[in-house]
Amino acid sequence: MKLKKIIMEILVLGCFVLLTACGNISTSRTNDTETDELDMGLEERAETAQNIEAQGTVLSAIPNGKVSQTFYLWEDGNMPAITEYTENNGNYFDDPDFRPYVTSYPVTDGVQRKGAVLICAGGAFQFRSDESEGIMIAEELTRLGYQCFVVDYRLRPYTQEEGALDLARAVRFVRKNADAYGINEKNIAVMGFSAGGILAGEMLLNYDGTVNGTSLDESYVPDQLDEVSADAAADGMIYSFYGRLSVASDDVEKFRSADLPPTYFCYGDRDPFVDQFEKCIAALKEAGVRVESHELENTGHGFGPEGNWIPDYDRFLQDIFSEE
Repeated sequence: MKLKKIIMEILVLGCFVLLTACGNISTSRTNDTETDELDMGLEERAETAQNIEAQGTVLSAIPNGKVSQTFYLWEDGNMPAITEYTENNGNYFDDPDFRPYVTSYPVTDGVQRKGAVLICAGGAFQFRSDESEGIMIAEELTRLGYQCFVVDYRLRPYTQEEGALDLARAVRFVRKNADAYGINEKNIAVMGFSAGGILAGEMLLNYDGTVNGTSLDESYVPDQLDEVSADAAADGMIYSFYGRLSVASDDVEKFRSADLPPTYFCYGDRDPFVDQFEKCIAALKEAGVRVESHELENTGHGFGPEGNWIPDYDRFLQDIFSEE
């Protein structure tokens, strides 16, 4: 276990040093949030993910919109997968027995409920930055009236497609229980940071609606939740884009045929992927997708809740939800 911890921490530190060298980690995050997350240790965070106390699965859940709850996304033994993962050789964040899950964060008492937002933290599909790109975001949005759900999706060695099915499952759960959460079932948005945004984009491009796990894994047995739509009314791309890791898509025809929802982009002008963001945005606009984009000055990659973009995202979501 000690060797595994050393290897895992080297992986994270290596990624962090590389990103910093490229100038894409904002100074404030490097000094505060990012340092705290690295100090926690990758393996410690992985063990936290492994030792969650879930209140059952989303299929049989009894949701309470006034308290925070955690549910596994898939029934034991019936999770669509094409990756055979049986042993962690020390290179992976999650062990083979990891079960994807969703955690709810209720709207602050006394605040009017506007809708729901499902949040996917980033981490290059190597880990999930749940603290700064999940929990802290949920806390901000719940104060503004959004029922929030942080999705702990599958990482490497699983594929982007398998992780996208995790998010789709979570969207279905929220929509099925819209009354319990006190929201309009149409007012559901997804958002993601860096790799988490890419994952959300994968879901919206290929696994929304009633597309279920059999599209990837023929052995998967659909259940009642698969009859619920995984459509989202809006998407939030925070230093992210539709595409693959580090490479944005500019496939206009794919964007057009996917009937993508209005998408909000926010990124820093010092992010090394600015050209990728702009390429994706231009293609989306050509495809007729409603897009709003904001570039933060003197800001790099990984700013999390900083930069005062959240109130603007709130305004964007209110505009979209008011049209539903």
